[in-house]
Amino acid sequence: MASSLTKDSVRPGTPGSGKTFFGHPRGLATLFMTEMWERFSYYGMKALLPLYLVAPTGLHLDNATAITIASVYVSLVYLLALPGGWFADRVLGPRKTVALAGLIIMLGHLTLAVPVAGVFYVGLALVALGSGLLKANISTMVGHLYDGPNDPRRDGGFTVFYVGINTGAFAAPLIIGTVGEKVNWHLGFALAALGMALGLAQFLLGTRHLSSRSDIVPTPMSAAEKTSTLRKGLFWLAAAAVFYGAVGLSGHFTLNWAMIPLTVIGLIVPIWVIARIRRDKALDSTEQSRVSAYVWFFVAAAVFWMIYDQGATTLSIFADSSADNSVFGWEFPVSWYQSVNPVMIMAAAPVFAWLWLWLNRRGKEPSTVVKFASGLVLVGASFFVFLIPLSIADGGHKAAALWIVAIYFIQTIGELTLSPVGLSVTTKMAPAKYASQMMGVWFLAVTAGDSFTALLSNPAVGGVNLDKMGFVALEAVLAVLAGVAVWMYRGKVKRLMGDVH
Repeated sequence: MASSLTKDSVRPGTPGSGKTFFGHPRGLATLFMTEMWERFSYYGMKALLPLYLVAPTGLHLDNATAITIASVYVSLVYLLALPGGWFADRVLGPRKTVALAGLIIMLGHLTLAVPVAGVFYVGLALVALGSGLLKANISTMVGHLYDGPNDPRRDGGFTVFYVGINTGAFAAPLIIGTVGEKVNWHLGFALAALGMALGLAQFLLGTRHLSSRSDIVPTPMSAAEKTSTLRKGLFWLAAAAVFYGAVGLSGHFTLNWAMIPLTVIGLIVPIWVIARIRRDKALDSTEQSRVSAYVWFFVAAAVFWMIYDQGATTLSIFADSSADNSVFGWEFPVSWYQSVNPVMIMAAAPVFAWLWLWLNRRGKEPSTVVKFASGLVLVGASFFVFLIPLSIADGGHKAAALWIVAIYFIQTIGELTLSPVGLSVTTKMAPAKYASQMMGVWFLAVTAGDSFTALLSNPAVGGVNLDKMGFVALEAVLAVLAGVAVWMYRGKVKRLMGDVH
């Protein structure tokens, strides 16, 4: 493994030629801890959010509205990753952008900790903005620590970094969730702010260990571009302020004046971005063919995330009201279910990595298309399993906690067949002109999936009860059919992919 390398095996003058972190550049420890604490704050708040929205001691909203708000929030986090990368590339550079992001996230959680309903949505917006800025850039900084793409430690470094993500995601619901549910909701949000503060502090203290490349603005804006961008930004900000001010003063403002436009943006932007890349005449025929193939993967991923992300909304709210959340008579907080996925990821990811290599050596590794089809079938199967606790609850009984865990387990296996593979195929199929932007495009699949969920659940638009047996069965069938369709057309997709395997 890459972490077995010592500092003596690193060429002098490259990042990591001094003290190491498990054989990796010392800066990896800084980024590992930053991401761990940021994920601690993010997943802790995410675990509490839907429960707080429906709780009588929280905002006491109906289930559909709570799912809409939580889905729009997640879609925004991933939507803002795209301008977050642009901001680092053109304005501040990755290092300063991450520092700014940490500060915004911390302020957002502190705002959520204020027990005033009116500022709650401001806090959500700040956390989404900060998360978008950070998500797009911290992985880039991990790459900067290594001596180019062929550095033998590179893949191992990203594996260690991935462990940091899941460590924070695992611990957050157990700590923040317990405090929020059992003590005080706003104290839980305050703990999320503390987590981000710790991450920001150690990031600032450890910046000296990062690569100097992280300070560079790759394509800085000219003075004229800055002036033009600022002018346009202020214009649209003023237009929005005037419009919403007029709506508010007229007494017609409701939450949907914000929710519906954000939902529509989350659906339109991914389509517009992919269409713009596909129509770019600067791409050669091979690149255009690959983009056409990528559309299949993007749509499949959007369907997957639409169902998968309901594990933190629809499923969590169901467990809160209709499940026996106890083990051997000991009751645990509902938010603890959100720790199931990260601990399973950490346990199963090495197994899957070994399995793909083992199958590859024997010439039997499934293609990327087949892996995506498998992910869709599995996430559909998870909602077929969801029908069992739903039927138990309809019979007037509490569903056993193990049914909920089983759903998360199947979704996790599905995630491992689709998410890492999707990241890999995105980098392989990206046209040279859009090499940096395509990772942001991949994140837009989450935006599209969650925006569609928000559209369906919003009482003013779809008004669908996502936790009812009929619609859960429909989602399960559609996911499985989508997986079968991807598998049936695998030959066509492979031809469009060309020499990418």
